Amino acid sequence: MNASVAAAGMAIFFILSGFLITSQLLRNQNISHFLIRRFLRIIPLAWLAIIISLSAFQANKALYLPHLLFYANLAPVALADYTGHLWSLCVEMQFYVAIALLVGIFKQKAFWILPILAACVTLFRFANNVEMSITTYYRIDEILAGAILALTNHHASSHVKKLIARLPVVIIFGLLLASAHPNGGLLNYFRPYFAMLMIASTLFASQDKTLNTKWYMPMLNSRMLFYLASISYALYVIHGVLGNTWLGEGEVMEKYLKRLCFIIAATCEN
Repeated sequence: MNASVAAAGMAIFFILSGFLITSQLLRNQNISHFLIRRFLRIIPLAWLAIIISLSAFQANKALYLPHLLFYANLAPVALADYTGHLWSLCVEMQFYVAIALLVGIFKQKAFWILPILAACVTLFRFANNVEMSITTYYRIDEILAGAILALTNHHASSHVKKLIARLPVVIIFGLLLASAHPNGGLLNYFRPYFAMLMIASTLFASQDKTLNTKWYMPMLNSRMLFYLASISYALYVIHGVLGNTWLGEGEVMEKYLKRLCFIIAATCEN
């Protein structure tokens, strides 16, 4: 189930990203302010990791520009083993620029283009038999589904939200895992929307006083998840690079023991 869990987790991440970015722009359409904040959050650590890793592994100079401008996931793919995990960051950055252009040109109307784009990307995947891909035009429907969630949250009535909040999260999560599995077949094309419905159900339940006591709420509000969210970007950027060093060598237990010792050494006080 490793592949299924990983792909489902990636879908959840993309949904949350699309939801947060679209929600921000629904509140404030100042594009320059949006791009400056996004770029200052993403670029410094990403560029540092990219430059160090490409230099350390003596990569071909032709790899630098696609990595630094975040299009290394597009054909011809320029990602290396030690930067392969950055494909999703490329998708993210391309989405930031695309939605900024759309909102800058079409203003408020741009948001209603996003659901149409999501449907078009999913249909394009289906037409080309692409169930899973790291290429933006085959994967961005997961982020766009998050944009649909933001629009629903912003415009839907309380009655609609309550209906969504009552959806069975466990069943939707099961469908999400099935749609993220290599043998999921046609379900793979619905992965963005299963992930969106699962998150929508928990989100709208948390907003409803009669439903915010559901069994999973304490877990979603836990300090551990808050902590993981606060360090997630740095962890994401760094772990892929370190995974191709001494820390990533050896059997499974050996790898984790090395990392545990590394964490202890890095955090202990003199």
